Formats: sequence, structure tokens, C-alpha cells
Amino acid sequence: MCGICGFTGTLANADDILENMMEKIVHRGPDSGGKHIDENVALGFRRLSIIDLDHGSQPMYNETNDIVVTFNGEIYNYPSLREDLLEKGHIFKNDSDTEVLVHAYEEYGQDMLNKLRGMFAFVIWDSKKQLLFGARDFFGIKPFYYTIINGNLIYASEIKSILEYPHYQREVNPEALENYLTFQYSVLPETFFKGIFKLMPSHCFTFQNGKMNIKRYWEPTFEADNSKTLEEFVQAIDTVVQDSVKKHKISDVEVGSFLSSGVDSSYVAASFHGDKTFTVGFDYAKYNEIDYAKALSQKIHIDNYSKLITTEEYWDAISKVQYHMDEPLADPSAIALYFVSQTASKYVKVALSGEGADEFFGGYNIYREPHDLLPITRLPKPVRKILGGIAKAIPFQIKGKNYLIRGSKDLQERFIGNAFMFQEAEREKILKHPTGHYHHTQITKPLYEKVKHLDDVTKMQYIDINLWLIGDILLKADKMSSAHSLEVRVPFLDKEVFQVARTLPTRFKVNKENTKYAMRMASHRYLPDMVAEKKKLGFPVPIRVWLKEDKYYKIVKEAFVSKTAQKYFKTDEILKFLEDHKANKADNSRKIWTIYMFLVWHKQFFETAS
Repeated sequence: MCGICGFTGTLANADDILENMMEKIVHRGPDSGGKHIDENVALGFRRLSIIDLDHGSQPMYNETNDIVVTFNGEIYNYPSLREDLLEKGHIFKNDSDTEVLVHAYEEYGQDMLNKLRGMFAFVIWDSKKQLLFGARDFFGIKPFYYTIINGNLIYASEIKSILEYPHYQREVNPEALENYLTFQYSVLPETFFKGIFKLMPSHCFTFQNGKMNIKRYWEPTFEADNSKTLEEFVQAIDTVVQDSVKKHKISDVEVGSFLSSGVDSSYVAASFHGDKTFTVGFDYAKYNEIDYAKALSQKIHIDNYSKLITTEEYWDAISKVQYHMDEPLADPSAIALYFVSQTASKYVKVALSGEGADEFFGGYNIYREPHDLLPITRLPKPVRKILGGIAKAIPFQIKGKNYLIRGSKDLQERFIGNAFMFQEAEREKILKHPTGHYHHTQITKPLYEKVKHLDDVTKMQYIDINLWLIGDILLKADKMSSAHSLEVRVPFLDKEVFQVARTLPTRFKVNKENTKYAMRMASHRYLPDMVAEKKKLGFPVPIRVWLKEDKYYKIVKEAFVSKTAQKYFKTDEILKFLEDHKANKADNSRKIWTIYMFLVWHKQFFETAS
């Protein structure tokens, strides 16, 4: 885990500007820094030393110094790639994975991307061609942001670095806010900062003569293989997971593992044969997984280091978390990740984590919904619409109301990912100046179109891989770990693991017994039944409880009547969510949190000198 930044073009004070950009991401790489500056480009790098500690500094060059790379991430198959390139006559100066990228570019050009196995965001400056080539990994584990100003490309691992470029003027993107209210994260390619974009996963770019050319170099696809038995799939899953964990352990420093009570992180922890696991919990019985984690750690003979997060600590960290996130994120577990990363960073530089298993193997509880809704979705659509309309008209909550409402909608209408905060009518009601430019189906429709031939569960997985995983799960993992100079590696999110997962029939993913059915069976080889079969919780956070307590209710209410809130929202409407929640009229905790996180973020980047 490192940090990269830079820009094209000539500026009189290029060195100072690049230094300021690098300083903003020093937490990503506190061990050392490096620069390459010439008359056409300035590349900056901050290093967290993990592989080839003595010789792995960047920027890194080829033999003739006309190709230079800066790179954030890890290439797990670099030893075999290195052997291949040595046989082809390339000369290596060190044993780092970074140098493999330089020579792979020399040998294969942009086709190098198909040969990589790992997580990465990098740029390569080819001075002969006067071309900047960059790419982001297959699933979006590593972030990459960019903007174009006066014909020059400015890029970085974090947005706050780009903000140091003197010709960028900060401006909130209202379309990002509007869609954030629905998805709970920044879902558009253009970020909350007007004119600053994300390079999307499995995309690469070239920048030459002031022109940006972006293309997709890989795409995840699903194709069930019904010729294999359950036992064959269980074996295939375990074989590839064990191989991936082994590859993800490649390091010249100690590697630890995050551990909740769930099967994903437990499977990884039981497979990595390390010495340390890390867990956090809250001082509420339903929101504390520390005892589970300690019991498992004892069983698999690994030391567990845990932290009990106090309510005060959690709320005190919110501003820091939103600063490190760069964009608003309304997922409360991001702050739990902040603390587990903080705990781990006291002992290790690298930690394994369980992200991606749910999306690949069918783990989210909502993936059971297509099966649960079968009795109503088998009815003709007009009948379902009538039943849904009747249920919606009932002014109070009764058993079965939500079932009829959801069953009245097709999958494309009701599922946009694991979070669905504000419907269009709701956000128009609370926003002072709604743009109305995007209906949520405009974002999901192109994805649904690509998988229209697949079953509903697989469609949901595809939506989550392309939206939720990128915008929420991986973003918070990267930003919260990098805030503490910790590299998080995700063995499930591996190309080879996906090659197995993509062929898994739905009956081996979600059924009456459980979600992630085949993967859980594989994990049984290492875990007690209680853990392997445990319902998914993640890092649960008691915001529903806190928002009813006077102290935290008042903190949020103060934000909801602030000048910033009045600028963006109809304050009487958002206050109603808060009042109804406190009065136990409705559980509005997630909607309140979504609005509040935006206001906290706005204060960090637009109201506070940074």
C-alpha cells in the first residue's frame, strides 16, 4: 500500500506543487518518498515498504531510464513474471514487484495487464512516445482519481492530493449528492468534487498530446457450470482460496489478519497460518464480536488483539474518517474499520481481510429474496402491482406490507445493491435544489442489460460487483487502512478465485439452508460449525441506539439546522426524520446517517482550512 500522484505539463514551481500533493498522502507511505520531474511530467510517490525493503523505492526505471513507473499495490505473481522477462533478456536491478511492471510494459505494452495477478493502480511515463499509461486493477481494490485542467492530466491515489494542484477550484457536484442519497456512496464516475473523476476498475488509459483515452481491458462475467458436483466445487473453492491466501502472504514484513465472527474473515484467518488477528467491537451485546473472534483464534492457535470501541471514541473519529474517505460514505462500519486498522497497525504493516466473498459466492442475506418472493412474483405483473398499491396505501406498518410492496416490483426496480436509502420522490422532497438528472435505474440499467440472460441472484451479484463492492466495500477498506499506514489485502478478490466463483451454479450459492453454501462447506474444513454457518453481520454498529440518546441526537440536530444543511436541504423535512426516529415512530437511522455524513464531509473539505 503506497500513494501515487502527479501531473503532466510544465509548471515553474512543479517541485513544490508535487511535494504538497505527496504530503497530503504521506499516511499511505510514511517510509520514504520519491519524484520524477522533467519538462513534460511530474510523478510523485510515497512508500510503505513491504517487498524488497532496501531496493524497492520508486519511481523506478528501465535500463535506459526512458520508461518510469509509480505504482500502488501488489503484484502477487511477480516471481513468475520476473522469470519470464529474464528469459526474454530484460535486466533487473532489484527484487521488487514494481520493476516487473516496467519490463512487462517494455515487452508487452498495454497487453501486460492480462498477465497481472494482484491489486494495483499505476502510471508509466514513456518518454520516447511522450505518453502516460495507467491502469486500475480488475475489481477496484486500489483507487485512482484524475482531472484534466488546461490540457494537463492531474492524478492521485486520493482526491485530497489533487486538491493541492493550484489550478483546481473546489466545487460540490450536486449530481453526486443526489445519487449518494439513494446509494449511500458516491456512485458516479464523477466524484463529489466537480471535474474530478474515478478511473473505474479494470480500465486503463493513455494520455498523449492532451488527449485522454480510456478503455476497459477486462470484465467479470458469470457462466454456471452444471456438469460439476457440489463436492467438486467445494474442492475447487478450497484449492483456489488456499492458493490465493498463500500468494497474498508474499511479503518481507509480518502479515496479520482481520477477524470478525463471520465465515469470510474466519476462513482467511484459519488459512493464512500467521500469528496475529485483529478484532473490534462495541459495548453493546448485539454489536460485539470480540468473544467470538477470541474463541476462534484460540481454536486455530493464533493470538487475537482486540479493541472495544467506546461510543465517545466512535463519534470523535467521524470527522477524521470522512476526511480520509475523500467523499461522503454513509456506511457506519467504515468507522469500525478505522479502529480495527488502527489496532492492527500497532503490530503489522499488512493485514488480510475477507472482502469479496459475498459478491463472488452469494453471501448477502438479500440474495435469498428472489426465492422468498417466489409466491408473489409468480403472479401476473398487473396483479402484483395492485397488491403492492394496496399495501402501500396502508398508513401503518403491518406484517406482510413490505413483502407485498417489494414483490410488486421487478428486480430491476427494487435492487440497486445492498443499500437503497432514498427513493427519487424522497430525495426530491428533502433537497433544496434537486437536479433530477439521474433516476437510479439509469445507473443500474446498463448493468442489468448485460446479464439479462442470467437468474436473479446472479444479476444481484453482478450489480454488487460493479457498484456496491467498488463504491462502498473496497473504498472504505483502502481508505481506513491507509489512514493508519496499513496495507489490507483481500484474497477472495483474486482473478483465479473469480474464475471458480463465476462458474458456480446458483443452487450452490443460495438455498434454503444458507447463503454462500459451497464456500461455507469449504470453510468447514478449517472452522467450527458455529462459525462456518454463522449469519452474516460484518462489523455491526449501534447507530440506531445512539441517535435516540440526547447527546448524539443533539449533535446531529445541530448539523441539520446548520447553514450548510440549509444550503442543500429543506431542514424541516430532514429534521422530521430525526424527530420521528427519537420518538420511536420509525427507524430512520440509516437515512439520518446518510445526510449527516455528507454534512460532516462538507465541513471537512469546504468549511475547514486543510
